[in-house]
Amino acid sequence: MTSPVLELQGVHTHIGAYHILHGVDLAVPAGQVTMLLGRNGAGKTTTLRTIMGLWRASAGSVRFNGQSIDSLFTPDIAQLGIAYVPESMGIFGGLTVKENLLLAARAARREEELDKARLDWLFGLFPALHKFWLYPAGKLSGGQKQMLAVARAIIEPRALLLIDEPSKGLAPAIIQNLVTAFTELKRQQTTLLLVEQNFMMAKALGDRVAVMDDGRVVHTGAMDELAGDEALQQRLLGLSLGAHQ
Repeated sequence: MTSPVLELQGVHTHIGAYHILHGVDLAVPAGQVTMLLGRNGAGKTTTLRTIMGLWRASAGSVRFNGQSIDSLFTPDIAQLGIAYVPESMGIFGGLTVKENLLLAARAARREEELDKARLDWLFGLFPALHKFWLYPAGKLSGGQKQMLAVARAIIEPRALLLIDEPSKGLAPAIIQNLVTAFTELKRQQTTLLLVEQNFMMAKALGDRVAVMDDGRVVHTGAMDELAGDEALQQRLLGLSLGAHQ
C-alpha cells in the first residue's frame, strides 16, 4: 500500500446525544480509490462529514498529508485541496450549469477566466454539461445533476475527492460514465474515497476497501480480495457481490 494521504485514528463523532463514530481508524493511500462500504447506518456518511469538518470529531485525529485538520473549519479544509460531493449533490438548482461551475472555480469570476483546457476535459468526461451549459441546474435529470456535482468538485485540480454514493438512483449508462470519469481521475493520481452501495461499481473502481459496521472500521484490505471471497462478503455486508453481477 502506498503512503496515506488521509489518516483517521481513533475518531469518535457525536451528533447531539448520539454517539455515531466509535473510534474509526482509516488510511486512504495516495493516488488510489478507496471504497468505504457497509450497511445503512454504519457511519459512512458521518465519516465523510467529519473529515470535512461539517461535524466535529469529539476524539481522535484526522490528518491530511501529515497535517492535523480536525480543528479546521470546512472552508479551510477545502483550501487544502479536498473536495466533497454529498449524497444530496448540493447543486444550486436556480443557477445555470455555468454558474454552478464558476462558483466552484476559485480562480475565476467569469467564464473567460476558467481554465479552457480543464473545461474542455470536463466536457469530454461529461458531454451533457456542455449541451446544457446555460440551462438551470434544477431542471437537469438526476444523472446530469450528479455529473454536475462531480464536475464542480474537480473544476480545479484536487488532491482528494470524497464522494457519497455517486451512483444512487442512476441508470446503468450513467453509472458507467461515472466509472470512466473516476478511472480517468485515478490515472491522473487523484485520490478518491467513495461511499458506494453499488457493489459492481465498487469492484470496478476500488483499489482498497474499508468496511464499516456500527461506527467502526471492521475490515480493510484490497478490493479484489473482498470481491473474490463470498464468505467474507456475507459476513461483513450480509450479501454476495456475485448476486449483483
